[in-house]
Amino acid sequence: MKQVIFSALLLLSIVTVSQAQGIRAGVKAGANLNKISGQSFSDGFDLSYHFGGFLELDLNKKWGLQPEILWSQSTSKPSSFKTIYATSVNPLLDGNQQIKLDYLTIPLLLRYNVGGILTLNAGPQFGILLKKDNTLLQNGQSAFKDGDFALVAGAQLNFKYLRIYGRYNIGLQNINDIDNKDKWTNQQIQGGIGLRF
Repeated sequence: MKQVIFSALLLLSIVTVSQAQGIRAGVKAGANLNKISGQSFSDGFDLSYHFGGFLELDLNKKWGLQPEILWSQSTSKPSSFKTIYATSVNPLLDGNQQIKLDYLTIPLLLRYNVGGILTLNAGPQFGILLKKDNTLLQNGQSAFKDGDFALVAGAQLNFKYLRIYGRYNIGLQNINDIDNKDKWTNQQIQGGIGLRF
């Protein structure tokens, strides 16, 4: 599955670069406010971080693409009222422990230049769970699935070399790898700055 996704991304990048009128690259970093939705987790948002690189590919004056590769952390706390898999069954969901999931995320965003310095972004995002050993239960079973799929929507302010952005990522895939009793999905608000080369 991962090979198919990377092959599709590579093909899309080659086609896009060959047709793009303007190409800009840069780096970005910022903060995440995220939570894992589901009965097993608290309702509040927790702070974490992301950083990585991006390309801006202009197809014309209004439309373009913005593929990115980011390391992004998702943190959450188990619900103090419903630790369904807590203690000996699932020490990961102990009510006193914060869960940290590190993802390699690949957003493939469509860009629309509203005018002036404002650009709107939307598109799919693929996530690959890193450090999977950190999410193993005592019996060796994984608590979280290898990957995640989300939709992204946001806006970006474009200055000469500076980018200021905010976006909302909503997970569409159940990342619970224990059972089907409780659906877990990532939700994330991102904000940050980017520098283009």
